[in-house]
Amino acid sequence: MALQRLDNRTARALFMDRHALAEPPSGGAKGAELLDLIHRLGFVQLDSINTVARAHDMILFSRRPSYRANGLKRLYERDKALFEHWTHDAAVIPMAFYPHWHLRFQRDADLLKSRWKNWRRDGFEQRFATVLQHIRDHGPVSSSDVGKDEKKGSGGWWDWHPSKTALEFLWRSGALTVIGRQGFQKRYDLTERVIETHLCPGNMPCNAEETVDWLCNAALDRLGFATSGELAAFWDTVTTSEAKSWCEHGLIQGKLEEIEVTCADGKLRKVIARPTISEDAEAAPRPPGRIRVLSPFDPMLRDRNRAERLFGFHYRIEVFVPAPKRTYGYYVFPLLEGDRLIGRIDMKANRDCGALQISALWPERSVRWSDARAKRLQSELDRVRRFAGLDNIEFARDWLKDPK
Repeated sequence: MALQRLDNRTARALFMDRHALAEPPSGGAKGAELLDLIHRLGFVQLDSINTVARAHDMILFSRRPSYRANGLKRLYERDKALFEHWTHDAAVIPMAFYPHWHLRFQRDADLLKSRWKNWRRDGFEQRFATVLQHIRDHGPVSSSDVGKDEKKGSGGWWDWHPSKTALEFLWRSGALTVIGRQGFQKRYDLTERVIETHLCPGNMPCNAEETVDWLCNAALDRLGFATSGELAAFWDTVTTSEAKSWCEHGLIQGKLEEIEVTCADGKLRKVIARPTISEDAEAAPRPPGRIRVLSPFDPMLRDRNRAERLFGFHYRIEVFVPAPKRTYGYYVFPLLEGDRLIGRIDMKANRDCGALQISALWPERSVRWSDARAKRLQSELDRVRRFAGLDNIEFARDWLKDPK
């Protein structure tokens, strides 16, 4: 039997709908409505770079223009509706998902003990009891509150002193919980003082099979269709072999089916989907035509290879690339218009002069830069300007570049 096939435009629309980018950017952006959005996305990646605004704030703003940063801070730090841990990177995650992170705590504990020893962070295991007792006696701490007499290595930002390493390990393995950030520095407290007792590791048994099932289901819900490898990578807890086995069982049971998706280059790719994929695709709205600035860490772009297959958009962040070797710039924002990624823009907030400064914009080769498109961009940049608390927009001379 021929496999069911999604054409490229339908696949893009479905994928964008799952990432809350197919509907017009509007709606409530605080409290329960903001939490619902984060639940829909699964998580929001945290990042410290503040070229215009922090990545997590840009992710939420691109979907809800009324969003402001204190909305996320309140959900996380006051309401305790979110917790911070790792997916593929540091992220805030709905507290309702917390029981499914016990497996991650176990796996991180095993992984980090061996990995960090190999990175010559000797002595951190001997600091566990001291760090825990300090927090028990004095309350929440940041890394600057512990290990003040310990020597830091010379290996760069990641070469922590033993107590800082202990803090991170105890957090990643579940004994500590991050309760918020000050100046983007994490503050840690005992998990038993933050998380409801019955949910704490040790009080709630971890069933690996049930957790893998939940994680794979939740990933597929947010991707719409995927390979087993993409399902494993979504939360970065499930192994590739576990995801493959989950897909195989789902196919046998009739809960999943194999389909083909047409990529941007016309090639066909076999993926796994639910039997309702046709109805889901038909129900997905066509994305609105306005231009949106996306964060480099937007969940739609997190899997760079998937984004390239679906949208024909090759994107790599160049923060760690030496300036002379960069193709575009230090922190370049992708531009979304309708269901197309139409270019990338190099811009930053100059808070000293209150300006959003546009250094360069590179349209994609298939995009004709018209007056109408320029007006849509201007409208979006004005929204970003207001969001960043800036007064005006400044364009560099020759800011509009030829496609690369």
